[in-house]
Formats: sequence, C-alpha cells, structure tokens
Amino acid sequence: MNIIGPDYLIFGVDDVAACTEYLTAWGLKPVNVTESGGLFETLDGTGIIVRHKADPTLPPPLPTSNMLRQQVYGVRAAEDLDAIEAELGRDRRVTRLSDGSIEFKDDHGFELKFQVTIRRELDMPAEKINAPGAPAQRRPNEIGVWEEMPALPRTLSHVVLFVPDIEIAARFYCDRLGFVITDVLTGAGPFLRPRANDDHHTLFFIRTPEYMKGCEHLAFHMGGPTELMVAGTRFVKKGYQSFWGPGRHKFGSNWFWYFNSPLGCHFEYDADMDKHDDTWVAREAPMGAEASQIVLFEMREKWAPGGPPPGAKH
Repeated sequence: MNIIGPDYLIFGVDDVAACTEYLTAWGLKPVNVTESGGLFETLDGTGIIVRHKADPTLPPPLPTSNMLRQQVYGVRAAEDLDAIEAELGRDRRVTRLSDGSIEFKDDHGFELKFQVTIRRELDMPAEKINAPGAPAQRRPNEIGVWEEMPALPRTLSHVVLFVPDIEIAARFYCDRLGFVITDVLTGAGPFLRPRANDDHHTLFFIRTPEYMKGCEHLAFHMGGPTELMVAGTRFVKKGYQSFWGPGRHKFGSNWFWYFNSPLGCHFEYDADMDKHDDTWVAREAPMGAEASQIVLFEMREKWAPGGPPPGAKH
C-alpha cells in the first residue's frame, strides 16, 4: 500500500465567504471557487475543499460540531487502491467511485477517501543558509530576504485528530493501512507516517472525550523557517489571530506557527520536518511543554534601537 499522504481535507462550514477570505489570505490558490465553495490549493495541488455545511454533495458530518467531513489520501497507483479495497472490504463497506477512488470509514467513524494522488512534483529550491565552517549556499551578492519575497504553502503536510481511543485509532492505521509510528507523546498520542512518505508524520492523534472528536489542526509545509516567519507575519498583519508560535517542535524538529480559523480547527505553517526510514526507533516522552517544543517565540510589533520596545514601561 503506497499511501503518500493527504491530498485534500474537505470541510462543511458555516460561512463560506469567511473561509474563502481566510484560505486565500493563508496563501492558497482558489480553483473554481464560487459562493458555494471550492478548492484552495497549495503549490503542488494538494489543499482544502470547503462547502456550506448544508451542501448535499458533502459526506455526512461527524456526530460532533467539528466541521471536517472527509480526509482524502493520495496513493501512487491504481494497484494500491485495489490492495486497500481488498483489505478494508473484509469487515466494512468500501465504495468504488466512477473515477476509481474508494471511500470508507475508519474505526472512529471518520470519512476517508483514497485516490491516485493529484500531487504535482515540485522543483523548487529550499531555503538557503550561510554558516561558518560550511560552504556558502547563497552566491556572493545573493540576499536572503527581501520585502516581497514569496512565502506560499508548498504542500499539505499533516492532519491532527481528536479521538477518544488512541489504541483503536493507531491499530487501524498501522495494522490495516501500513502506517508507522515514529514517536509517541504519552498522554496525548502517536505520530504516524505512511510507508510511502518519509516525513516524520502526516497524522497525529490526541486523546479527548467523544464529544470533541474531529480535526484539531492541519498543516502546510513551507520552504524553510524564514518563509514560515514571513507568511505568519503577513497573516497577522491581515488581522488573523496567532494561536501558538512561532517555535520549533522537538518530535519532528519542524518549525511551527498555528492560527485560529473559521473552519473550526487550527491551521499551521510548518517547515524543515525530519525524515525517517524503517530503521528509525520511535521515541516516547510525556506530553507537556518541554516535550512539545525546543523553543517558543511570540509575535510582536517590529522595533529598532533608539527607544523602548513597544509596550515597555517607562
């Protein structure tokens, strides 16, 4: 089963116009978007689909107030869909659609869809750095930052789900779909990756009561920590509310910056995530502030020497 990761996340929302404004400001490209909703894509074609919650074409809602309707995963080839259908068809209904994709529910009732991936291969440079003791990555006179520098989400990175039973959730994705646990935050849950993706995680579970079940946050890979900082700063200047960050996680090593959203979950810019293969041995640490991040910063107004920082007491 060559599962790559999430192609799309589909939401049924209260306010399509507010979500359209938010997702466009986030840096996603509207594709055939109308007042009824549509697709908002990253540079590689993955992204978010929103429609009004009453839209009859949407998958059914969760029994909670969460707006997530379906997770759409990409696989490498049609043969992978056949393998998934054969495995999951042993104990649940699997629906084969006219385009060859398949739909079913996981053991917590989340709606899943698997399709041959729509991801476009990216050919873009990573963020370049210059450091003593290493060859310079930027040529002489090549500057590292400028006011109008691009900082757009490159791909849909991962999704984090609230689930009432971590063991059931992890067993389904590992035993039935071949995901691998990379690390575990005890008291919260495991980080997982599908075998065809070497990112530290594309999925993470957090244990919560049943009434909270749904999407806690979703994330987008950026080209590096500078792009993350630039995109986040621009987003704050547009009036959107920072929730957590910027900072850098320990497990996964990825830089992060989370924001509140009108989609009923948090959105995250991330950058520079660890890569793993099957020789990796999962770590475990108790959930808490120390395990969750190595550094944490806070957005503030720009300042320059010559006076007290904004908000300082005289």
